[in-house]
Amino acid sequence: MSWIEKENKLQKTFTFKDFSEAFAFMTRVAFLAEQHQHHPNWSNVWNTVEIHLTTHDAGNTVTEKDKKLAEAIDQLLG
Repeated sequence: MSWIEKENKLQKTFTFKDFSEAFAFMTRVAFLAEQHQHHPNWSNVWNTVEIHLTTHDAGNTVTEKDKKLAEAIDQLLG
């Protein structure tokens, strides 16, 4: 599944085997977000992580920062 641009956000849902895998993914994304100095809005329910990317200082719109972070997140999963 690819990222969807909707309501001025890039959005994607990731599903894992269980909570531990979902949480491990979130930890990797957290370190990645720090490197990019760009942080997601996200939620986690058991094995599902939903991520929304938008650039707040650009008026809550999708910018190149969001697209680069989305690409980097996808690369975490190979």
